[in-house]
Amino acid sequence: MTSVKLYTAIYVALLVLATSKVIFFELFDYWTAVSATMVTAFMKTVLIVAYYQHLRFEPRSLTYLLSMGVFAVFLLTVAATYSIF
Repeated sequence: MTSVKLYTAIYVALLVLATSKVIFFELFDYWTAVSATMVTAFMKTVLIVAYYQHLRFEPRSLTYLLSMGVFAVFLLTVAATYSIF
């Protein structure tokens, strides 16, 4: 299906994204660094789910089903956050 070159490139991209978080906190103020860290965390999640968990090669219906579950967890997290305050 996929080649070793692709997995190596994705691994290097994940390594760069992981080390970029340290650089963000050294160069930017706190809230900008947190925002940039959240964006890179999202990018890392997409790469891991798409390639290492092989969802890129699965039928779209399975991907949509998994996305609905993740969205439900997000909604529950938001609801729990607002119920605390």
